Amino acid sequence: MDQHLLSIVLFTPLAGLAVLLFIPGRNKDLIRVWANLVGFAGFLISLPLVSRFAAGRGGFQFEEKADWIPSLGVHYHLGIDGISLLLLMLTTLMGFLSILCSWSAIQERVKEYYAMFLLLQAGMIGVFISLDFFLFYVFWELVLVPMYFIIGVWGGPRKLYAAIKFFLYTLAGSVLMLLGILTLYFQHFNQFGYYTLEISELMKLNLPLGVQQWVFWAFFVGFAIKVPMFPFHTWLPDAHVEAPTAGSVILAAVLLKMGTYGFLRFSLPLLPKASMDQTIVQVLAILSLIGIIYGALVCLMQADWKKLIAYSSVSHLGFCTLGIFSLNPNGIAGSVLQQINHGISTGMLFLVIGVIYERRHTREIKEYGGLAHVMPKFATIFAIAMLSSAGLPLLNGFIGEFTILQGAFEANRIWAAFAVTGVILGAAYLLWLYQRTILGQVTNGKNLTIPDMNPREIAVFLPLIAWAIWIGVYPKPYFDILRKPVAEIVERVRPGYFGGGVQNAGAQTGAGGQGSGVGAPVALLNPAGYPTSSRPETKSAAELTAIASSPTPVRPLTPRAERAK
Repeated sequence: MDQHLLSIVLFTPLAGLAVLLFIPGRNKDLIRVWANLVGFAGFLISLPLVSRFAAGRGGFQFEEKADWIPSLGVHYHLGIDGISLLLLMLTTLMGFLSILCSWSAIQERVKEYYAMFLLLQAGMIGVFISLDFFLFYVFWELVLVPMYFIIGVWGGPRKLYAAIKFFLYTLAGSVLMLLGILTLYFQHFNQFGYYTLEISELMKLNLPLGVQQWVFWAFFVGFAIKVPMFPFHTWLPDAHVEAPTAGSVILAAVLLKMGTYGFLRFSLPLLPKASMDQTIVQVLAILSLIGIIYGALVCLMQADWKKLIAYSSVSHLGFCTLGIFSLNPNGIAGSVLQQINHGISTGMLFLVIGVIYERRHTREIKEYGGLAHVMPKFATIFAIAMLSSAGLPLLNGFIGEFTILQGAFEANRIWAAFAVTGVILGAAYLLWLYQRTILGQVTNGKNLTIPDMNPREIAVFLPLIAWAIWIGVYPKPYFDILRKPVAEIVERVRPGYFGGGVQNAGAQTGAGGQGSGVGAPVALLNPAGYPTSSRPETKSAAELTAIASSPTPVRPLTPRAERAK
């Protein structure tokens, strides 16, 4: 069964969608029950991936491969590593919870709504498990269609504007990404004499720095719009504000991660010379820092509860891209974990807004105040979600931000200094939001009769709260899962980073453990447990560029070799 497990996970939502089409549209309760059963089944079917995943193994697992369009070199090729495993589990859980939270919120065109959500779920899963560029691109584009209709049909007053803006932005980025894919496709034919779009085959390409740079920027536009990075972020607040609650949850929790996943899966491994180019690294780091600080400052100015959380995603995803382009194990591992954390925390915050919006039908912060007196359960869950997003120790956000900041510090201390301000500002706008809406006296008589959360609404939050606490208290299993794929990416981009080779990167058993490989640098205590030098090994951008453009990769001296010299 393992050899087809990914296909079963992928096609479960589509099978449920096929059955849903035969249920009469007037039978709304049956449609809701069936859609929730399919969502829950999809999550349950994905759980064996966790128990059967071998964290210490490199490469991809649960691989499936079959010819699809042989004349074009296109294959049906699936597989996952530790990075895609975590994002896949986030997708199946958040997809189910998004369907569950829609029970009472969606009253019109119920059948079409759940059909769009199941199609969206299949597309998101396909993005994270595809190992063929053609297959990946099909799923990447497929996601746009149901999300467009979810916003445009079931959204708010400006839903058509938001839906069209979302579609056009992401489609424009996808077209440029397609040009980059085709460049790799034809370059592979020129070098090896046959066409293919398999990721593993394209990684064998030996492209000059100039070509890699052009392809990198083509990929960058597509992925940066999806994240979204500054200045491509303007579609996001409109989409979040106008989308129904479940649409906002799945957009923040999963769809935005497709952009950061693209950087990790394609940009860095396929284009290692461009990924280390001085100009590219500095531009992306600066854009990430602008996003962190700008997003947080804009949050402080918002009067709309939902728009505030929407702009917080710009700030939080800035941390994720900064970690990626720190180009070291702590930065990349912290980035992946923070992507999961953002999905959990921001997903909870949008669910919180959905709960209160169903009761009051307004998102204006000034309309609220003193809700703790009338909705104590709501106030408690909101507090946990808010503190999780703010990075309180012992909750998930702290682990991700701390690891990213350590990676940023290793790469460039100035980056870390600016990024820390985002943490401070994040705590400021979240605490201020909580104070204005929950604490104090009830300032609006309309809030006195608001009912507290019901058991179904509480049940939606429980798995997310448990997951946030688990990551915050005991993150080691997640770093163990990430160690091998992250080490492979770093070794691909920075050959010789681990001294004795990438195999030494997974030699540690926990934080502060010491690698046993010959030439491995002395390990320090760090959250991800990666070996680092006894002093932060910092290279200038010029040195990185020299390594990238060298025909034979320059392997940095290990401490032992340096003493011998």
